[in-house]
Amino acid sequence: MRAFLPGTAVQILCLTSANAFAPSRNDARETIGRARTASFAGMGDLIEFAKYEGLGNDFILIDDRDRDTPSLTPEQSERLCHRNFGIGGDGVIFALKAPTEGDFDFSMRIYNSDGSEPEMCGNGIRCFAQFLKDLGADAESYRVNTLAGPIIPVMNADSTITVDMGEPILSGPAVPTTLQPNAEANSVVEQTHVDKNGKEWKVSAVSMGNPHAVIFVHDLENDVDFDVDGPALEGDVGAFPAKTNVEFCQGLYKLHAHGLLSCFILCWQIINPIYILRP
Repeated sequence: MRAFLPGTAVQILCLTSANAFAPSRNDARETIGRARTASFAGMGDLIEFAKYEGLGNDFILIDDRDRDTPSLTPEQSERLCHRNFGIGGDGVIFALKAPTEGDFDFSMRIYNSDGSEPEMCGNGIRCFAQFLKDLGADAESYRVNTLAGPIIPVMNADSTITVDMGEPILSGPAVPTTLQPNAEANSVVEQTHVDKNGKEWKVSAVSMGNPHAVIFVHDLENDVDFDVDGPALEGDVGAFPAKTNVEFCQGLYKLHAHGLLSCFILCWQIINPIYILRP
């Protein structure tokens, strides 16, 4: 199958899918899909890639373990991620060689589908770890150098992958956000913010290596226009200088016998600006 981008040809040689499971830190089971190697021809170069998916985030992975820097530019990666005229993906992940300083096995860089570069991605690094294993770099764990610091994905005996993302960063300026801290530890908790469309939100800010704006609403279907509200917040560099992921959350409560109350959180996440339903 052949598709064309402006100035770029994409030839998919073989694309199949399989499943592995990768638990998050709380051992919830989440799916990683993977595809066999295909080829990308463009600008006179031939680049092999693989396609992986983790919890709805799909990535193009490139083996650059002989390089210090990615073999594609942000602009090329953006074109490659186009879902109509490219391979399609939420981003391109590059497996790079370890830096000369520090105790690392590999380095990882990511370009988002809009050409921007995030510090890290939890779903992405689990796909990255499976990619390394499929390439033959089989190990019980990998110490990976990322822009968010060292991350260690662990390859479990049951074929699951666990990644300890570390403690969240709650200090507003470190997220970073310019929203006024209003809680302990200089954190931003349900701080009032008006987006560029004049809509008011109660925003909590946290970083797991990249910024997140968490917003609780009463009704996801009626309170949020995802196509408008998500991008308005994601690209609000006045409030989030490095842009931000956005999570709209709805609490679902159930009253049991003897007065016990259980709570479920339903979130809709916008990732530069990818939409994922998380029950």
